[in-house]
Amino acid sequence: MSLGSGCLPVRRLADRFGDEAASCASLAELRGILADASIELGFDHFALLHHASLGSPHGTYVRIDNYPEGWVGELLSSGLAADDPIHLASRHINTGFAWDEVGSIIRLTSRHKAILARSRRFGLRSGFTVPANVPGEPSASCSFAVRGSARLPLERLRCAELIGAHAFRAARRIHPAAGRGERPHLSCRELQCLRLVAMGKTDWEISRILGINVETARQYVKRARAAYDTVSRTQLVVYGLRDAWISFEDAIPPSG
Repeated sequence: MSLGSGCLPVRRLADRFGDEAASCASLAELRGILADASIELGFDHFALLHHASLGSPHGTYVRIDNYPEGWVGELLSSGLAADDPIHLASRHINTGFAWDEVGSIIRLTSRHKAILARSRRFGLRSGFTVPANVPGEPSASCSFAVRGSARLPLERLRCAELIGAHAFRAARRIHPAAGRGERPHLSCRELQCLRLVAMGKTDWEISRILGINVETARQYVKRARAAYDTVSRTQLVVYGLRDAWISFEDAIPPSG
């Protein structure tokens, strides 16, 4: 699937990619049009992946890329993937960023700097990454890179951001995130108790806040735990955050 000639306006390029990505039936097909789009944008390499794919069995998570094989092999064999500063930065921002901005997003350690330096030895000097994070699913991103000393196509980065978002949306449709099922049903009372548990309230405190007796409060919390088959209140809160029943603001209310 070709996205057309190099004279396509960037907006049309992104729109066409979105239409084609929406009709892809396989990751292989998506890989093909993403490769075409990368070239059209002025990049040499791309990588659309769940970050966990670099440490898990093949096929469990999404990973399509054309990065240098030597660099991918080194990431997989050396354990560097877990500390990749590009992936780490993408979890701290919700817009696309150039790789030379990473130091303003996260604090770069000596290990991070060593990883970036090592990647340059494989030709991955400059790039642009689009975060692709969905609550309750593994962190992910879509990155585009140029070889050697080539400059980033600055005038097309916003288009790359749209294409990265379209690509990940298509990948999620084709290959749903592993281990994510439908969230269980919780009653209104169970949700109220979950939010109060997230705030660190005891069953007695919950009963006072909701105007119910302690045993009733205990049973609501117990039912919420049973819905998730968890054995602790901590696990219940983690699942509640994952499934967006509660937010971090619920669990950590603002001070003052």
